[in-house]
Amino acid sequence: MTVRETIERWEDERLSPYAARSARTRGREAPVTPDDLRTEYQRDRDRILHSKSFRRLKFKTQVFIAPEGDHYRTRLTHTLEVQQVARTIARALRLNEDLTEAIALGHDLGHTPFGHIGERTLDHLCAGGFRHNEQSLRVVEKLENSGKGLNLTWEVRDGIAHHSGPTAPQTLEGECVARADRVAYINHDIDDALRAGILQADDLPLSVLKTLGRTHGERIETMIRDIVRESADQPGLRMSPLIQGATDELRSFMFERVYRDKWRSSEEAKCDRLLTQLFEYFSGNIGQMPMEYIEIAYLEGQERAVADFVSGMTDRYAVRLYRELFMPSAYPAGFD
Repeated sequence: MTVRETIERWEDERLSPYAARSARTRGREAPVTPDDLRTEYQRDRDRILHSKSFRRLKFKTQVFIAPEGDHYRTRLTHTLEVQQVARTIARALRLNEDLTEAIALGHDLGHTPFGHIGERTLDHLCAGGFRHNEQSLRVVEKLENSGKGLNLTWEVRDGIAHHSGPTAPQTLEGECVARADRVAYINHDIDDALRAGILQADDLPLSVLKTLGRTHGERIETMIRDIVRESADQPGLRMSPLIQGATDELRSFMFERVYRDKWRSSEEAKCDRLLTQLFEYFSGNIGQMPMEYIEIAYLEGQERAVADFVSGMTDRYAVRLYRELFMPSAYPAGFD
C-alpha cells in the first residue's frame, strides 16, 4: 500500500461523513497519473504554493497601500491567516484539511494591485465587470503555467470560485475558507487600523466587544469556537444568532470607519487614476504587453487580455510601470 493509499484509507475511517474524500474527487479537466506520496488535494496545494501568482501576493495590498511599517498585512499574510483559521475549523469538524488548505491558498490569486480599490477600478473599466474570485479561478484554470493552468481538482476550483459572492461552495471545506476569510480580514484589518492610528481601541462598538472580546485573539477565538460548536455534525457551517449578529455589526463598522472612510479618498483617487491610465494605455498598445497576453488578446479579445495583465500586477510593478510610461526621465548629466 502506498503512502497516498494509506492517507485515503485514514480519510475514510476518520473524517466526518460530510467531509470530502480525496479518493472520490470529481477529478481534473486533464487526467493525471496518481502520485504515490500525495493525495489529489495535497498535489493541488503544492501546485498553488509554487505558482508565480502566489508569490506575487506578498507585494499586493490588503488594506493599507505601501505601508511604511513592517507589520501591516499584505495579501500574502492575509492568505496565510485565512489558511490557519480555515484549517483550525476543518480539523475541529473532522473535515479534509488538505482540501481546505488548497482552497485557502488559492482563494485570492486573482486579486488586483491596491486591494479592493483596484478591484473596483477594473470592475468599472471592464464591460462585463470584474470580480476577484472569478479572476482567481481564471488564474488557476488559464493563466498560470504559461497558459496551461494548474489543472486543479473540481473541489478546489469550486472553493476558489465561491469563497465570496452570493453562491456558496459545494463542499464544507470551501465553506470553511469562506467563513475563515471573513473572520481573518475583519480582525486583522482592525489590528492594522489601530496600528495606523485610524482607529482607537475605544472606537470599537462596546456591544461587540462584550460579545466577541476586547482583544484581537479573543475575538478570533470566539468566532471560531462558535462556528465549530454550531456546525458540529451538521451538513453546513453557521454561527449562532448572537455571534453572527455581533460579527455583522463589526463588519459594518469597519466599512463605515475604515474601508470607505474619507482618510482613504486621496489614495484611492491616485490608485484609480494609475490603474485607469495603465488599462487605457495597453488597450491602445496591445503589442507592448508580454507575449502571453498578446495571445489572449487574439483569442479572447483586447479587454480580457488587458484585464488579465493589469490585475496580475503587484502594487510596486504597477507604480514602476506607470512611472516609466507617464513620467519624464531624469535629465542626463550635464544638461543645461
